[in-house]
Amino acid sequence: MLPLVLSFLLFFGNVAHAATSTTTDPVQAQIDQGTAQIAQLRAEIAQLQNQLTTTSAQKKTLQSAIDALNLNIQKITKSVALTSTQIAQRDRQIKTLAGTISTTTSEISQVEMQVKDSLQELQTLDDEPLALTLLGGGTLSSFFDSATTLEAVRSGLQNKITELLNLKGTLAANKTSAEQKRADLASLKQNLAEQKTSLSITKESQNQLLVQTKNKESGYQSLLAQKQAEEKSFEATLIQLAKGLGSANTSSAPDPEKGILAWPLDSVAVTQYFGKTDFAKSGGYNGSGHNGVDFRASIGTPVHAALSGTVQEINQGAVKYCQYGKWVLVRHDNGLTSLYAHLSSIAATKGQRVTTGDILGYSGDTGYATGPHLHMTVYVSSAVTFKQYTCNSGATAFIPIAPLNAYLNPLSYLPAL
Repeated sequence: MLPLVLSFLLFFGNVAHAATSTTTDPVQAQIDQGTAQIAQLRAEIAQLQNQLTTTSAQKKTLQSAIDALNLNIQKITKSVALTSTQIAQRDRQIKTLAGTISTTTSEISQVEMQVKDSLQELQTLDDEPLALTLLGGGTLSSFFDSATTLEAVRSGLQNKITELLNLKGTLAANKTSAEQKRADLASLKQNLAEQKTSLSITKESQNQLLVQTKNKESGYQSLLAQKQAEEKSFEATLIQLAKGLGSANTSSAPDPEKGILAWPLDSVAVTQYFGKTDFAKSGGYNGSGHNGVDFRASIGTPVHAALSGTVQEINQGAVKYCQYGKWVLVRHDNGLTSLYAHLSSIAATKGQRVTTGDILGYSGDTGYATGPHLHMTVYVSSAVTFKQYTCNSGATAFIPIAPLNAYLNPLSYLPAL
């Protein structure tokens, strides 16, 4: 019986050590430092966003436009740093989890071997009959003592088997956590690539603005006045074309319901609403209603598909300084079509199948836009057609057009504000 007891005590000691010992992770200090750095970067980004919002609301001057671009560059640079730090943090966490998984696997292997050896010894003792014990010089009292000890060992082994199952559960949980962190890491790396694209677009827009205005306030004001005049002319032409199409059958469109469409931007701030707004009544859009919704969006902000569908048309060529500028039109499967206009860059192609949330392009101020923003229009799909439009430069390009009653309020289908 002595070998069994010693084996059992050794078994308990090893498992207790595995359960109570702690390993100091050499990267834990780095993880803690990374967490603090992430919090600091988020605070700095929020502060820059507040400054950017304030600057964008100021009177439109060349200096305020340059200041807004500079603030946006700083914000995106901080976002790049934040994402890079988050990626490093995920790497460290995955490394720590890998070590935990390895340790847990080793512990499971040790416990399995100990359980196996102890069960074999228990089986041997359990099979020893009373007569054989007495013939070997044992006493009845010693036999019952052995039986009592054997029962205690059995109970202890059952507890250890339960601990073994718990260890396996821990391993499974660690594995699932590691897989999720790897998925997060892939997403963060994709975000980093998008942020670097946004940074490049913003810097390019800044250079273009300086070239167009020759770094003079008079040049900027002249450009602004020209865009405002061309915008009014374009809006008037758009209304005339829409009225000329008569009335559309809108029965194929879904009834208005919040959440049918997803927000096209990660951060939402409406600057112009749909229809006959106060701005429209006071002369904006030539006194006619606004045919979409405008969202605040700094140059280079990713623009997402509001719903799965097919990219029906795009414009990213020679007329980027005319009408809607660079735009993407997505035809959805539910009878709606959505337009994303004034983009600085397009990431989709005609005929491409997109899903909700896919990046279609990056916001900008192309076309007749007097400042960076995203214009979104929602149409009844069956009523959308295309007409040629001649820009002031003489260039011609087609534009999406529909009867007036086929323009729908995007906010009737987007989530509640």
